[in-house]
Order: sequence, then C-alpha cells, then structure tokens
Amino acid sequence: MAVNGILGIKLGMTQYFEKDGSSVPCTVLQAGPCVVVQRRNKETDGYDAVQLGLVEFIKPQRLTKAMTGHFKKSNVAPMRFVREVRLEVSNDETKPGDRVLVDAFAAGEYVDVTGVSKGKGFAGGVKRWHYRGGDATHGSMFHRAPGGIGGSSFPSRVWPGQHFPGHMGNARQTSKNLKVVKVDSEENLLLVRGAVPGPSGAYIVIRKAKHGK
Repeated sequence: MAVNGILGIKLGMTQYFEKDGSSVPCTVLQAGPCVVVQRRNKETDGYDAVQLGLVEFIKPQRLTKAMTGHFKKSNVAPMRFVREVRLEVSNDETKPGDRVLVDAFAAGEYVDVTGVSKGKGFAGGVKRWHYRGGDATHGSMFHRAPGGIGGSSFPSRVWPGQHFPGHMGNARQTSKNLKVVKVDSEENLLLVRGAVPGPSGAYIVIRKAKHGK
C-alpha cells in the first residue's frame, strides 16, 4: 500500500526523554485507525488518490442522505472526518475497505501535519504581525498603533500587502518536517517533535514529508 498519509486527532503536548536524558518537546497525535472510503484514479478523476475516513462513532442521524449513500456504496461504517490523500504510485491496488494504520510511519522519519489554527478573533497589528509599537512613556500616545503605512512623496499610496489589524487565526496551516519521535502501534499514537496547528482535540492530516530533511 502506497498511501503516504493518515488522519488523526491532536491530543496535546508532552515531553519525551531520550536515552541520554535530554528532553524533547513533542505533540501527541492519535493517528488512525483509518479506512479507505473511495479510490480515485487518473482514468475517471484525473489523479491518483484515496479518500480516508477516521474510524470513530457518529450517530447516523447526523449524516446527510448523500453521505449515508456514499458510505453505503463503499460498504464502510459512517465516519465524521473524511479527507483525500494522494497516492505515491498509480498502480497501487488500494481499494475501499482497506485499513490504514499508524504502522505506516516509523521513528526517525519526517512528516507534514496539516490542521486549522486556533481562532484569535479580531487582533491588532502588535499581536497579529508583531509590530514593535511606540514608546511606553513620556506621553507618546503611540503605544500599539501600526505606524506609517506608506510613502509620502513616493509612491503616495499605501504599499501593496501592507499588514493591518484584522481576523487572526482559524486558518488552514501546515507544520512541515516534524521528526517522528515514537510510534505506538497498540494505542495508535504518534509522537512528533515540535508544535502542531490547532487546539487539543482538533482533526489533523498527517503526511510523509514532501521535502524531508
């Protein structure tokens, strides 16, 4: 099976101690188990991929009729979280109903983790873009304002792409080249070094790193 990704849930952060006693900041991910819901190929869809579903309980009445029929066609149980993952080779024989487990990953390799970042609401320039801000003393009255937003005589307009206050977070983000520290096949757990987008309990997509170290 050439499926190079898996669906999961971010459980939280912890630290892992190496044999030499050094601690490694890690994110604990529940990776799978997943089931192949649909197979896409170049002949009918123009690309090779599989649609994965994360195995977890969901009430049947929470599904639309379209999704109920979609799962029934593949003869798999209903699932809440479904995403597509590209296949490495086009002649792969992966078919609906096949299982994708955390065993597909190994300690020491690198992965890319995609999720939705925490929503921060409306934020100013200092919080959103890390502006330095003005003096805090001597009555400057310029503490957290954005400052100059364009040139005066040239170009006499606001620079394109100027950073402004606005909606912060709640966007799709990918953390790349995270090293897999440990794989727990029995509990379907994956420990990766570093942080992962989103809050604890958020759905994520884990793929083998496209440009690994």
